[in-house]
Amino acid sequence: MSKLKTKIPTETWVKATWDSYIQALENETERKEKGYYHNGELRIEMSPVGNDHANDHSFITVAICFFATTKNMTLTVKDNCTYRKTGVKEAQPDVSCYIGENADVVPWGTSIIDLDRYPPPTLAIEVANTSIVDDKGRKRQLYEELQVAEYWIVDVVNVQVIAFAIADGSSEKIRESRVLPGLEISLLNEAFRMSRRMNQIQVLNWLLTQFQQ
Repeated sequence: MSKLKTKIPTETWVKATWDSYIQALENETERKEKGYYHNGELRIEMSPVGNDHANDHSFITVAICFFATTKNMTLTVKDNCTYRKTGVKEAQPDVSCYIGENADVVPWGTSIIDLDRYPPPTLAIEVANTSIVDDKGRKRQLYEELQVAEYWIVDVVNVQVIAFAIADGSSEKIRESRVLPGLEISLLNEAFRMSRRMNQIQVLNWLLTQFQQ
């Protein structure tokens, strides 16, 4: 397949065939960019390189692992993994988790996770610095259709986690995680606020004591 001659605009949804989307991802100028495909449209995003996004991305990942460890839960976290229903949908969440019985469902050696073969992640997370409107809207709909059990948005600018439980193709905002029972979203919000004035280890030590109560 020949490479696209026209660079596709980023940070917006563009009408495209599935083949055009795959071609865009394979284009050498866009190999480090994130891709989404939904309802006959693609979205290419520049890989985040900023300090704020990077800090919140790493923090939410470690916080989830700490919580699961203290609660003796089985969990596998994936960073920037691709989930694909060939010809129909694709998503690349910043963070995703398989929890419980599905923690080890995807074997080593797997590249793109084929959702016609494997179940969707239990939890998908987008870290939103400049993409908050799309993360609340179109991507939320995409994750509903991919049938993840829970979808979180880490709002970097407003320093909060917005969490949704998903069932039967729709979502509702929640105050406590259902896939990580006992984890209150308000506790994560407090930890993120603390992270603006303290280093991550200080905040994680505090968060660990909260999880152990």
